[in-house]
Amino acid sequence: MTERFFFALWPDEEQRSALAKFQRALPGHQGRLVHPNEYHITLVFLGDIEARSRACAEEVANLVRTSSFQLTLDRFGCFPRAGILWCGASGRPRPLLDLLDALKRGLTDCGFRPERRRFAPHVTLARKARRLQARELVDPIAWPVSEFSLVLARSGERPRYRVVRSWPLVS
Repeated sequence: MTERFFFALWPDEEQRSALAKFQRALPGHQGRLVHPNEYHITLVFLGDIEARSRACAEEVANLVRTSSFQLTLDRFGCFPRAGILWCGASGRPRPLLDLLDALKRGLTDCGFRPERRRFAPHVTLARKARRLQARELVDPIAWPVSEFSLVLARSGERPRYRVVRSWPLVS
């Protein structure tokens, strides 16, 4: 069994419910649906890490001083090569980018290498799906973000993801 860690934004019940409603309405994608208890937005993937690296990553998180913010999930699309259907945000609020930058800068000192791809905040709704036409959501989903979390991913278990620890953002 593999254990991997990542930092993420974890929705509350209101956002999970809205995302699940949207997910159920997706037409004919034939993909494997992600369970609503596993919805999240990955900030930084850490991978399979030793206790020392995890402690360093948690210390970095302890030092983050970023403001809370509102994220608006207003788009739907597909990553065609991976067959991932997603719901995401067209905007990237400054506090979100500040949070991401603070984590990446600090984690570099812990020996982690930051991902080079442009950050695209999204929640995966289905995997191994047929491509669906991208579009804007008629009813965008408001997500007030007041914390971020360290999440453990375990293959072979359900639910696969479990929040290990969370850190509040500054109000």
